[in-house]
Amino acid sequence: MLTLEQLAELVQAGSVDTVIVAFSDLYGRFMGKRFDAEFFLEEVSQHGTHGCDYLLTVDMEMEPVPGYQYANWEKGYGDFHLVPDLQTLRLASWLDRTALVICDVEDEASHQQVSLAPRTLLRRQVERAEALGYTAYGASELEYYLFRLSYREAARRGYRDLDAAGWYIEDYHILQGSRVEAFTAAVRRHLKRSGVPVENSKGEWGLGQHELNIRYSPVLTMADRHALYKQCLKEVADQMGLSVTFMAKFAEGQAGSSCHLHLSLWQDGTNAFAGGETFGPVQASPLFRWFLGGWIHYLPELMVFYAPTVNAYKRYQAGSWAPTRLAWSYDNRTAGFRVVGRGQSLRIECRVPGADCNPYLAYSASLAAGLEGIAQQIEPPAPFAGDVYAARHLPHVPRSLGEATDLFEQSEFVRRVLGEEVVEHYTHFFRVEQAAYDRAVTDWERRRYFERI
Repeated sequence: MLTLEQLAELVQAGSVDTVIVAFSDLYGRFMGKRFDAEFFLEEVSQHGTHGCDYLLTVDMEMEPVPGYQYANWEKGYGDFHLVPDLQTLRLASWLDRTALVICDVEDEASHQQVSLAPRTLLRRQVERAEALGYTAYGASELEYYLFRLSYREAARRGYRDLDAAGWYIEDYHILQGSRVEAFTAAVRRHLKRSGVPVENSKGEWGLGQHELNIRYSPVLTMADRHALYKQCLKEVADQMGLSVTFMAKFAEGQAGSSCHLHLSLWQDGTNAFAGGETFGPVQASPLFRWFLGGWIHYLPELMVFYAPTVNAYKRYQAGSWAPTRLAWSYDNRTAGFRVVGRGQSLRIECRVPGADCNPYLAYSASLAAGLEGIAQQIEPPAPFAGDVYAARHLPHVPRSLGEATDLFEQSEFVRRVLGEEVVEHYTHFFRVEQAAYDRAVTDWERRRYFERI
C-alpha cells in the first residue's frame, strides 16, 4: 500500500511511471485509464478524472444497451467523475512500474456518488452498519480453473478442447498443486506485494481447479481485494501464456467454481455474533440469530447479486458441493449457510455465490439482508442436521436468472433498501443478459439437433 508521498518517491526514483485509475462496472470488471505517474500526482490524485457514463450500461461486449434511464443515446452519453480512494493506492507488482488506485463514481454535476455504481451500493450498506455501531468484516473464498493455453488460443478454439492444468481431481493434493506452482506462487507473491494479504492456496475438486484465499478485512476493503485478486490472476496468466476462468460452471461434468462469503459484525473490537445463548449447536448472541435469519429470508430476492449470469444457475446441482436449498447447519458443506468458528471466530459462510459474482454487489446484498434481519428480529429456521441435498421439503434456491430477476424486481424490501433507481437499472441489466442467452445457438443444441431432429 502507498501514500502519495511514497508514490512520489517511487516516481522520482523511476520505480513507478504509470498509475491505473479504475472502478468496478456492473459485471465486477475494472474499467478506467492509465495515467503518467507525474500527472497523476499533480492532477488526478486531487481532482479525479472523467469516464463515459455508458460504462455503467454496457453489455459484456462493451456495446451500449438501450433502455436504461441513467445513460442513453438521448442523453448523449456524458461523463461521470472518478474520484480516487487514496486508501486503495498500491503497487500493482505484477505490472511493470505500475501503481493502481480504485475509484468511487460521482455525478459530474452534483458530485454525489452515483447510487447504482457497485462500490456505492456497498458503501451505503457499510454506512448502515456503522450507524448501528457495527463494523462488518468479510472474506471471499474464490475458486477458478487454470488452463495450459493462452486466452487468445482459447478464444481461437471457441473455448473448446482446452488443456486443463490437472488431469485428475486434486482437492488438497500437493503433487498436482506443485505442477502449477510456478503460476500459483507468482500470484501469491504479487498479491502480497500489492497490499492483498494471502493465507493459502490449494487444489480443488475439478480438473485444474484451484482456490487461493486472502485475509479477511472490513467488507469494502475485502471487495476491493476480491476485484484485485481476479485482475491479478488473469493478467499473470496472460503473461505466462496460461488462462484462468471464474465462470460459475465451466463444464457440465466438472465442479462449479464458488465464491463462499464469510461475514461477521464487530463492535468495539469484539465479535458481536459471539454470545452465551444456545442456538442449536451454536453459542451466539441474538444479533447473530437475527442476522442469519434476515440473510436466509431475503436471499431469493437478492439472488441476482450472488448469481448474476445465466451460467451461474447451472452450478446448483445436488452432490456438487454447491448448495441447492436454503438451510443452515454448523460446519456442513451441503447447506447454503454453513456456520463456522466459535467465540470470537464465529461467522456465517454463505455458499450460494458463484465465482462470477461482482463482490461489491454480493457483499451489499448480504449486509442489506442481515441488517434487515436485525431490524425486524427475523428468526432463522431451525438448524438442519444431515444431507441438505436430500431434504426435498426445504426451499430451493432460484433456478434461473429469469426467476431470480423477477423476484428482485418485485421485492418491496429491495426497493426500500436499495432504491427504485437501483432496482430498475439492475433489472434491465439482468434482463438484457438473459435475452442475449435466449438468442444464442449453443453447442448443446447443435449436438442434440443437427442430425437427429
